[in-house]
Amino acid sequence: MQLNFRRQGQGRPVMLIHGLFGSLDNLNGLAKALAEQFDVIAVDVRNHGLSPRDEQMGYAAMAGDILALAEQLELERPALVGHSMGGKIAMMAAALAPTDVHALVVADIAPVAYTQARHDAVFRGLQAVAEAGCQNRKEADAVLAQHVALAGVRQFLLKSFLTDGDSPWRFNVPVLLAHYQAIMGWPGIPQPYEGPTLFIKGSESDYLLPEHQPLVRQQFPRAKARVIQDTGHWLHAEKPQMFNRLVRDFLTEAG
Repeated sequence: MQLNFRRQGQGRPVMLIHGLFGSLDNLNGLAKALAEQFDVIAVDVRNHGLSPRDEQMGYAAMAGDILALAEQLELERPALVGHSMGGKIAMMAAALAPTDVHALVVADIAPVAYTQARHDAVFRGLQAVAEAGCQNRKEADAVLAQHVALAGVRQFLLKSFLTDGDSPWRFNVPVLLAHYQAIMGWPGIPQPYEGPTLFIKGSESDYLLPEHQPLVRQQFPRAKARVIQDTGHWLHAEKPQMFNRLVRDFLTEAG
């Protein structure tokens, strides 16, 4: 599968992987900050953005997409940076091909299965927008607001709103819904990843918790952790300068 990507900068390669309902634009601020000293490749994962649609959303398949793109672009041992679902994709890719991944940054997600359904209201809102046949973002926002109270979440989702095509969304809602349990789950990795690894947590987020530490250490023995205060799950958007600095300093230290 040929993923859509955007490339900028020069130096050691770094691949950026967005989360659920996102696109490569989500980490654009980080991409610009890193491009001063790295060759940055931001991707749309399958069923998102301008990348191909597919019926599979397993982590092994999505990690395979990342590794295939790295091989296609002839990247020499790229570092991987992923947020949320993208962090799980990055973790799986590093574990599947540890000698091909130089370093790993995971933003506000743990290598665990989450049992709580966190996006039911979002899915209801996305489907309601499709059923309403909204013609513009203002109309779509009004429908979304009936299901998603937080304006910031709606703004994030509406970045992928389309006014033409078969679907109003630039992500594949039916497939994401069908595979939601697998996306929130975690199949485990075939072997620990021994490379340099940084986990970054938003202090107010409940995705990466102290009780996850044993599983993190078991799967990523060299893991370090940093916490960005007064931020939630969208830490890269809430405190971009701090987030970008932590990622840049870690990747620079990793060599």
